[in-house]
Amino acid sequence: MKAVHFGAGNIGRGFIGALLADAGYEVIFSDVNDAVIDALNERGSYTVTTAAEKKETFTIENVRGINSKEDEDAVIQAIASAEIVTTAVGPTVLPFIAKTIARGLALREGHAPVNVIACENAIRATSQLKTEILGHLSEEEASSVLAFTGFADAAVDRIVPNVQSEDVLAVTVEPFFEWVVEKPSLKGQNVKLGEALLVDDLSPYIERKLFTVNTGHAVAAYAGFQEGKRTILEALQDDYIKHRLRGTLNETKAVLVDLYGFDAEQHEAYIDKIISRFENPYLEDLVERVGRGPIRKLGQNDRLVKPAKLLAEKGLHPESLVETIYDALHFYVAGDVESETLKELVAEKGLIELSQTYLELNQTIHS
Repeated sequence: MKAVHFGAGNIGRGFIGALLADAGYEVIFSDVNDAVIDALNERGSYTVTTAAEKKETFTIENVRGINSKEDEDAVIQAIASAEIVTTAVGPTVLPFIAKTIARGLALREGHAPVNVIACENAIRATSQLKTEILGHLSEEEASSVLAFTGFADAAVDRIVPNVQSEDVLAVTVEPFFEWVVEKPSLKGQNVKLGEALLVDDLSPYIERKLFTVNTGHAVAAYAGFQEGKRTILEALQDDYIKHRLRGTLNETKAVLVDLYGFDAEQHEAYIDKIISRFENPYLEDLVERVGRGPIRKLGQNDRLVKPAKLLAEKGLHPESLVETIYDALHFYVAGDVESETLKELVAEKGLIELSQTYLELNQTIHS
């Protein structure tokens, strides 16, 4: 079995690539990082270490790489004979790889089933990628590709900090992970996805994760930045930030319990688990890393604005969420294009106008 995975970064190697290799696939990483691709091809393996009191190191084997900027045709040919195509490149990069995937799918002969799964921190990223892919195909090609290609949305959850190492391939991950895939969208019988959880309806899992894990991480990062904290762990050792985090997740809990009927006590236990993950002393996750990309994270359907608006629509005031939105608007890291752009927007428009127009938060802020 063969899997093509776009993105050979820490998340690609430490999470999805590792799970696919463990499920028995030859994993072919497509990336533009010369050093990583060369090392994958030289060794054919790499190590993944869990960040815990009792560290465990696993060797991931049967892997190789293709440098997509130098040999796009090789990536296309690999897709043409793969059973699985996955991504971990970031939602904004999906449009740039869609044409390559489309060309690979169009080349497939015999119409053997293949499944495309975008493993990104975004709501229904695979559906977004599907639209981009079909846009590069003729009507006839699209009809043929849809007949044998599954486009399954997924929710992914694993903290993969940027731990420095002399080994360009070694990656450190937290022990916890969750990969949830929407089963009805898969093509073929008995699709092998190893430790992935297959569910009939992904929506509750997407928003439970987004409004708890991603929202919580955002609180710790943006409040931590305002308080001058270096890491997420340092941020949560501050009683004020810890109180802010709990308050925000209580607000998103109200939304999730109402929308999807989650059991309130079970969800409270889920919140406790998430906070304990953030407080893992063996993970040095930087505030600056977690906070990067604030414009995307302030999107209409993302981790802060959407639950705030949903709560306001229920007649409740999203106090903690709005405080975090305020902090996100003031987040700035040199070299992060989104935070640099946001700083310019705040200076140009001011917070009120920006919130009411760009973020469409008039109702939320004044509820």
